[in-house]
Amino acid sequence: MDTPPALISRARHDAVVFDLDGVVTQTSIVHAAAWKALFDAYLRTRAAHEGRDFRPFDEKTDYRLYVDGKPRYDGVRDFLAARGIELPEGRPSDAPELETVCGLGNRKNVFFNAAVKEHGIAAYPSTVALIHRLRDAGVRVGLMSSSKNTAMILDVAGLTDLFEVRVDGVAGEELGLPGKPDPAMYLETARRLGVAPARAVVVEDALSGVEAGRRGDFDLVIGVDRLGQAEALHEHGADVVVQDLGEVAFEE
Repeated sequence: MDTPPALISRARHDAVVFDLDGVVTQTSIVHAAAWKALFDAYLRTRAAHEGRDFRPFDEKTDYRLYVDGKPRYDGVRDFLAARGIELPEGRPSDAPELETVCGLGNRKNVFFNAAVKEHGIAAYPSTVALIHRLRDAGVRVGLMSSSKNTAMILDVAGLTDLFEVRVDGVAGEELGLPGKPDPAMYLETARRLGVAPARAVVVEDALSGVEAGRRGDFDLVIGVDRLGQAEALHEHGADVVVQDLGEVAFEE
């Protein structure tokens, strides 16, 4: 079977919704490092207390399977469940030192913010160029991100005014929307853009994200393969997979 081209068409598509981390900004590696710092410290302490061998968090496999693209607390919960660990949920206001799902999630955020402060955030030039081309042609452009740090990330990267509509982790929590792979946040972004999913495109790099786009019945789901997982992206719902958005054609 021939692989379909990565083509966004003005005649067929009225809007494109982009994920943030790993698609627009080069933050996936920062997130992965923050998750590793969190879980390695926690798992090492727990292993020593229980007299077990320490098995570290894998920045590729564990990140891809359990936390990539998900709301922060979902990532904590899903990864710990994979290791047979269950913690009290806690509250979003929990201090980072608390041994709860929310406490660990907040601790991860401390690691992430420290890395951003030290190193800054870069955008993918090809993604930004595609967005400008789409906007110039009258295609509406939205951003969907599970991250509650979205506003900060866009500000640091100098991209605050790039998107017409933004639905992030803060909005998702306020509205009570489930995170990926549920399509709710993508559907909310399309609703705010005033576009039906059948006339819209989703651009994602996470397995949970392409699955959300497919479950939301978006016309085209483009998977961006930053982690060497092209086959898995297809299996989870991507219509076409590219390594960089410079490979995506736009037909006016």
